[in-house]
Amino acid sequence: MSQVDALSLIRRGTNEIISEEELAKKLASGKKLRIKLGVDPTAPDLHLGHSVIINKLKVFQDLGHQIVFLIGDFTARIGDPSGRSATRPMMTEEQIMKNIKTYQDQVFKILDREKTEVVFNSKWLNALGIEGLLKLASKHTVAQMLVRDDFEKRFKADIPISIVEFMYPLLQAYDSVALQADVELGGNDQKFNLLLGRDMQRDAGQEPQVVITMPLLVGTDGVKKMSKSYNNYIALNDKPQDMFGKLMSISDELMMFYYELLTQENLDEIKQMHPKEAKMKLGMIIVERYWGKEAAENAKNEFNKIFANKDLPTEIEEYKCDKDKIKLSELLFVAKMVSSKNEARRLIEQGGAKVDNEKVTSDTEIEIKNGMILQAGKRKFKKIIK
Repeated sequence: MSQVDALSLIRRGTNEIISEEELAKKLASGKKLRIKLGVDPTAPDLHLGHSVIINKLKVFQDLGHQIVFLIGDFTARIGDPSGRSATRPMMTEEQIMKNIKTYQDQVFKILDREKTEVVFNSKWLNALGIEGLLKLASKHTVAQMLVRDDFEKRFKADIPISIVEFMYPLLQAYDSVALQADVELGGNDQKFNLLLGRDMQRDAGQEPQVVITMPLLVGTDGVKKMSKSYNNYIALNDKPQDMFGKLMSISDELMMFYYELLTQENLDEIKQMHPKEAKMKLGMIIVERYWGKEAAENAKNEFNKIFANKDLPTEIEEYKCDKDKIKLSELLFVAKMVSSKNEARRLIEQGGAKVDNEKVTSDTEIEIKNGMILQAGKRKFKKIIK
């Protein structure tokens, strides 16, 4: 592949490349570049928003470069303050190790495990010691840290910023020195940290890494960034039917954004397709990537069966209820169709709950009948048995 074509693949969907001229020079050198992504295992599940950057790593991997997947087992104890309006709580070692396992399982649904170098920053950050940490901190000022948008806002609002949080960008930047990274990727909210890595490499006598920032993927609500906190996410571990159904629920405009950031499909060709056909294709691509072709086909058929033909799913999980009567909100909760009774009540009020295909809009007691079908939203079904 020509350098021009390689640059075009890398450039697609990026927010910023600092600098493209440096990247072109590195690619032209013929050197196998070290492409770094650092991830702190602060939550057990990854979602499609995380996969935007991992997909870009896959582009570099397919071009023959060395992917360095850095797990921030040390920095996770602090927590990245980027975009935060308050200090993160410190994580336990047990939480970190549990999340590390699930992160690796999910990441290698995209990357080639055999061609990916996995590293842990505790290896060099533990060895840095107090002397090394003080030396690192001595080269940077409080004023420099307060240039960061999130720190500046918190400072002006008189919201506490811990000294430990000031250390985070320094430690992340030092990772690039320890790994001698040629390129580092991150979300656009990571720009400050990534640029600090360039400065620190320069101070260490290394050639500064190229920084590539990626936009934050908008969630299924079409408004906020994809996040578990906003309940607008599609998890990499979502069941195929759930993943497909969520993708089919997004707007046509958002669909094109997903195509750009999550696939390598020709966007001009996608624009010529009927929106529903294009969305079906997107659902197939994403589900097949994480679950395989057969699962994608089954998810598509199941979706069509439920929504096009208004039939019930082929397989419905059962829930045994030992009561004769129960409030609908409680049944939805104990059957694990919602995360809380408050969520159940909201769902009922919004007309999203059905009993035997009949919409129920008030949280009343219902009589339990053996084999009745309970529905929450468009995709969740339970067969109630006595």
